[in-house]
Amino acid sequence: MYKLLVVDDEPSIRFSIEQVFEDEDIQVLTAETAEEGTRLVTEESPDVVLLDIRLGNQDGLEVFRQLRERDSKCLVIFITGHGTSETAIEAMKCGAYDYLVKPLDATQVLQVVRQACEISRLMKRPALVEEGDRPADKPDLLIGSSTAMRSVCKLIGRVAGQDVNVLILGESGTGKELVARAIYHHSRRSGGPFLAINCAALTESLLESELFGHEKGAFTGADRRRVGKFEQADGGTLFLDEVGDMAANTQAKMLRLLQEGCFERVGGNESITTNVRIIAATNKNLEAMIDQNQFRLDLYYRLRGLTIQIPPLRDRRDDIPELAHYFLFRFNRELETSVSSIAEETLERLQEYAWPGNVRELQNTIREALIRSAGLTLLPEFLPEELSRESPLTPITLPETPAGAPTWDGFAKEVAAAFRKGEPGIHRRATFLLDHILVSAALEKTNDNQGEAADLLGISRPTLRAKLRALGLSLEKTVTVRERPADGS
Repeated sequence: MYKLLVVDDEPSIRFSIEQVFEDEDIQVLTAETAEEGTRLVTEESPDVVLLDIRLGNQDGLEVFRQLRERDSKCLVIFITGHGTSETAIEAMKCGAYDYLVKPLDATQVLQVVRQACEISRLMKRPALVEEGDRPADKPDLLIGSSTAMRSVCKLIGRVAGQDVNVLILGESGTGKELVARAIYHHSRRSGGPFLAINCAALTESLLESELFGHEKGAFTGADRRRVGKFEQADGGTLFLDEVGDMAANTQAKMLRLLQEGCFERVGGNESITTNVRIIAATNKNLEAMIDQNQFRLDLYYRLRGLTIQIPPLRDRRDDIPELAHYFLFRFNRELETSVSSIAEETLERLQEYAWPGNVRELQNTIREALIRSAGLTLLPEFLPEELSRESPLTPITLPETPAGAPTWDGFAKEVAAAFRKGEPGIHRRATFLLDHILVSAALEKTNDNQGEAADLLGISRPTLRAKLRALGLSLEKTVTVRERPADGS
């Protein structure tokens, strides 16, 4: 649950805000004076503070500085009258999140505070598991010890301390935001702000206003000056999610900012300088978009100080048991369930599934399974319907030799023939053929000992079993793979 602290000397304001968040997952704390507010920041560590810019004769900026000294990552939203909005803008330049103008609008208060709570989560909660951490104690962590994820973590470690922009690529649900947060938390800018914006969620004009800010009267509805994310994040990090959805005009403004370090607010002509590290992410193929003139090549190279490619979950199946147990313990606490283990057959079912929604889909699957569950063990029948149906990894027809198994020569011929015919799904077909050969060879080498075969292949035992089932093999059906002669004949 998030914590919201309201510091205002008007009882009616404090009461009204408490009413606004009565049904929200946000705990509201209140303070009448700056001294009381400062004390609560120290004792309660609120995620967001709503601060009246006039607390008696005290200067709002000075109170703001006192709060930030106690907690540098506490997000402050000012409450201001029309006559004091310039002071609020000055505060935003110093690091305040936003400001609200009296009389307060309940819908706007709710929206701004929700956004600030999300930003607070991004800034405060680490994204990497440290040695000895209990997964249940820390939500939103990068989980996985597969070779693919170890490579991602190594890249995070190498680039975090370097003040360069980073481009994160990966399918939806793979954890691009977590990687961005991990880079931030391990960077030299970790004491500064970390702001995030979804480029796909806003129209072109709204995105420009959010990024660069706007002057009063810049467009219809611009009744006050707005400081954009680039000013707010000065000295910190800005995460641009779904950057591939950015319109051409906005891309041009972004390029100038990255080249010169300055920009103008929408409707303004004052040149504003900022020092921001950009972490961008997308699930789109930017190189293909460049070929189609949908994304600027020069902006692409400016964003790509280093590229981190996050593998889809289907390419790191060895991480699925670890992820499943992490989500089990996490949601046990949230849902107040008491499931203590996952049946091996359930893990095998999870590892067989293709996970088009990646880690996000696995997370939702475990949550749903816990809601359906009864008893202390998560059984296959508690899984959602799509995992009970035929696995997306249904065995394809494999070319077989008279001995009954594909050979290395047969593999090469089959793939070459598929390319000549232009058959779709060549990668999937080749992967199945290769798995068939390797699994059969490993089992033959180890005299059908699954544990030793899994070690030899460098995969987990549940992964081996999942491959056996997906390939339609059993220990009784595995056959000898004929070695290619040394002379290649």
